[in-house]
Amino acid sequence: MNNVLLIAATCLLGLLSTTGASLPYPILPPLFAAEAHNSLNNFLGLPPKLLFGIALTVNPIGLVIGSALLGPLSDRYGRRPILLATALGAAAGHALTAFALVMQSYPLFILARFGTGLLEGNGAVARALVAEKLEGPQRLRALSLVNGSLHLGWLVGPVLAGFTLGFGITVPFWVAVAALVLAAALVAITVPRAARTPADGASWWQVARSHHAMNLLRFPELRTLFIVQLALTCGITGFYEYYPLWLVEQGGYDARGIATINMAMCASMTLAALIAGRPSSMEPLHRASWLAFGLAASVAGVALGNLWVGMVAICLFGLPNAFYNATVQSWAADRFAAHGQGSVMGLLSMTFCLANIVMAAIGSVLTLVDTRLILLLGAVLAVWAGWRLRGWRGELAAVPVQRAAASTGGAGA
Repeated sequence: MNNVLLIAATCLLGLLSTTGASLPYPILPPLFAAEAHNSLNNFLGLPPKLLFGIALTVNPIGLVIGSALLGPLSDRYGRRPILLATALGAAAGHALTAFALVMQSYPLFILARFGTGLLEGNGAVARALVAEKLEGPQRLRALSLVNGSLHLGWLVGPVLAGFTLGFGITVPFWVAVAALVLAAALVAITVPRAARTPADGASWWQVARSHHAMNLLRFPELRTLFIVQLALTCGITGFYEYYPLWLVEQGGYDARGIATINMAMCASMTLAALIAGRPSSMEPLHRASWLAFGLAASVAGVALGNLWVGMVAICLFGLPNAFYNATVQSWAADRFAAHGQGSVMGLLSMTFCLANIVMAAIGSVLTLVDTRLILLLGAVLAVWAGWRLRGWRGELAAVPVQRAAASTGGAGA
C-alpha cells in the first residue's frame, strides 16, 4: 500500500509541475487581448502582446533552472525535504499568483510565476525517488507513470483553468494550491526520513553545477539529439502557447471555449497514447521523421487555414505528437542507456522547457505583427527536425550503440 501511495504522490507532483506551467494559457489571452486597458495589459504602457509573451516566458525559465538544480540537491540533502519544500513552495507561488491577479499587479504576477516554475522543476526528484525506492517491473511502470504525468500536465492545466474560471479568475490557482498541499501530505506519509551527511565538502552550487543533465551535451550524438529535439519542441511549444491567442483573435473564443478545443486535442492524444507504444516494423528515426512532418502539417493548418480548418488541425495535433514522443523516448532510452536513463530523460525534459522559453520570447515579438507568424515558424522548425532525422538516420547506420559512457556521462538526473 505504501508503494501505491508513493507512486500516487510522485505522479501528482509531476502532473502539477507542468499543470502549473500551462494553467494560465487559456486565462491570459483574453486578459491581454482585451480592448479595455487594465494594470496587467497596460503595464508601463508596453504593448499587451509583449507583456503576454513575457508572462508566458518566466515560468518555463524557472522550470529550466529548477530542473537543473533540484535533482542534484536531492541527491545530497534527501528526496523528502526537497519534495516537501518544493510542493509547499509551489502552492505558495500559486496563491501569490492569485493575489497578483486580484491586485492587477503585473510585477507581482511575473515574480510569482517565476518562483512557481523554479519550485515546480522537481520532476527529476520525483523520478529519482521512484528509481531509488522501487525495483524491477514496478520501478519501470512507476517511472512510465511519472513521465506520463509530466506530459499530461501540459494538457490538464488549460482544461482546469477553462472549467473553473467561471467561478472566478483566481479559482484555478486555488485548486492548484489545494492539490499541491495534498501532494505534500502524501510525500510526508509515504517517503521515509533519510539522514544524509554530505561528506565531500562541496557546496550546493558545486553539486548542482557538476551533475545536471546538460552535461550530456559533451557527447556528439546527444548534442544532435538535443538540437533536433529543440527544433521539434519549439514547433510543439509555439503551438501550445499561441493557438489559444489565435482562437481569441480568429473566433472570439473565451477561456471556456479554448478549454473545450483543448479537451478535444487531449482526447485524441490520450487515445493515440494507448497504442503509440506498440512495436512497429518501421525503423524508429524513419518513423519519427514522418511524425515530425505530421506535427508540422498540423501547426501549419492552424497558421494558414481558416477558423474551421485550424480547429480541426488543433484536434488532430495530438495524434502525431503522442506517437513521436513514444518513438523517440524509447529509441533514446535504448541507444543512450549507458549514460543513465535519468540523465537522458532529464535532457529531453529540459529541452522541452527551453523550447517554451525560446518560443514565448520570439512569439512576444512576432505576434506584434501577426499571431500566425509564430505558428508558421513552429511548422518550419518541425519540418527541419523531420528532415534532419532522416539525415541522422543514415549517419547512425554504421555507428554501433554506445556500450559505455565516459566516466562523467552517467551523472545528473
